[in-house]
Amino acid sequence: MNQIPDIEVHPRLFEPATLILVLILSVFGAIIGLQLLTTLGVTPNTALVGALAAIGLARIPLSLFRRYRSVHVQNLAQSAISAATFGAANSLLLPIGIPFVLGRADLILPMFAGVACAMLLDAFLLYRMFDSKVFPAEGAWPPGVAAAEAIRAGDEGGRKAAILGVGVCVGAVGSWFGIPMSAFGIAFIGNVWALAMFGVGLLLRGYSKILFSGPAFQSIFPGGDLNAALVPHGFMIGAGVMALLQVGVVICRRDTQAEADASGVGTRSVGRTLGFGFAGYLCIAIGIALAGGLMSDLSIGMLIAFVLYAAFAAFVHELLVGLAAMHSGWFPAFAIALITLLIGVLIGFPVPALALLVGFSAATGPAFADMGYDLKAGFMLRAGHGAAFEADGRRQQLYAAMAAFLVAIVVVGLSWQGYFAQNLIPPVDRVYAATIKAGITGPAAMSMLLWAIPGALLQLLGGQRRQLGVLFATGLLIAAPLAGWAVLVGIVCRQLWLSARGADGRTVMEVFAGGVIAGDALFSFFSSAGTNLWRRR
Repeated sequence: MNQIPDIEVHPRLFEPATLILVLILSVFGAIIGLQLLTTLGVTPNTALVGALAAIGLARIPLSLFRRYRSVHVQNLAQSAISAATFGAANSLLLPIGIPFVLGRADLILPMFAGVACAMLLDAFLLYRMFDSKVFPAEGAWPPGVAAAEAIRAGDEGGRKAAILGVGVCVGAVGSWFGIPMSAFGIAFIGNVWALAMFGVGLLLRGYSKILFSGPAFQSIFPGGDLNAALVPHGFMIGAGVMALLQVGVVICRRDTQAEADASGVGTRSVGRTLGFGFAGYLCIAIGIALAGGLMSDLSIGMLIAFVLYAAFAAFVHELLVGLAAMHSGWFPAFAIALITLLIGVLIGFPVPALALLVGFSAATGPAFADMGYDLKAGFMLRAGHGAAFEADGRRQQLYAAMAAFLVAIVVVGLSWQGYFAQNLIPPVDRVYAATIKAGITGPAAMSMLLWAIPGALLQLLGGQRRQLGVLFATGLLIAAPLAGWAVLVGIVCRQLWLSARGADGRTVMEVFAGGVIAGDALFSFFSSAGTNLWRRR
């Protein structure tokens, strides 16, 4: 048990011991993100690695490391390393790789400046909207729950640590056998209806070539491939539009015009925050367009259309990724960015504009979702400490994330040329480049439009709280049928557990689920890191 007495003031990021730890972990996280995204095409969640590093240092019997025994310092550490990882990989290197693949090196620096600003704005907006009715603190945010439970268990020990340890072992063993155990774990935490639709979407996408390969489906799904028929993209367009309308309804309600945040230290309008965000994206889009030389490629009308659509696409990408992440712990950032690109192709933007558009869109979302995970972990760890402590802790987490993003900007700024010189490009960049070169046909556009209708209806049916359409479309966009089975089996296990133990068993269930997610994340991280090292040899 932590012997440090309860504190009234949250630990400060800029205290030397804390700041040094955060900066070191941020450099480490940024390098990990770049290496794994360029070699394996994935970006791991390193939050638990940061928490374990702080916990391990706290066990060193020196006064210098005593401060790291605070769970709140550990929370700052995990917030920083995960922000640096996603920021460097998803929000910075991935977007600037698109113009490089297209042979437009002149667009790299304008893109880099724009996406760096978008990343910082992205995280700030989630900070402002966290614990609102759009993104409530009581939402699932599964990776955040896993991080908080791991930190708590390391601090408290005892029965909770044992339960978490069992979950970690189950998650690691299942992951070793190739089962996506994080999907199993989130089934114990999130909204049952939303997760059920997510699981069904995963299974339909995974087995579409078996289910829809018959002659009766060939005219609708050639080869039984839902993805080739752009069904997932259409569903997400429809669900996304309806989700935006539902967010608008929430904002317009009188009780959310000036809702207090969890700390009670002031009022916060979600509408004003979203308005500020869109204005910010609009300014960044203008800067990217001017710096990228689009005035010579586009007429005045098309230039205005590009700026408005780029800002809107980034804004929508952020919200949809955030909603999916909050409910399921998974977010199809790459796929949603591809959707914004396809619509840009239909509008008729030329290649340089499309390259800047998809990069700008892809940069928003990952930092937004990751900030939500970290704030959820902090919210759980600060429970019972009072409103002022919660507000201060949340602010310190923002500072930690911003410091990590600045480190990520420096790391990517110094290293991107070396990566590209070795042809180390995020694999998804080649998909975006191929899509830009190939364009899109009229029948494909009609397919997306038609499938947008059931997507919108399903989202309307579930309402803003359940997000059925967005979660179903998220599942359709991800080719991982085993994850679908894991989610549905997890839901069944959850219902059986609650039937047997009642509400009293919920805490045990959530601690176990946090351990499962943590075990899967840690095994995946170290396995990916080991694979990367082996390849480099």
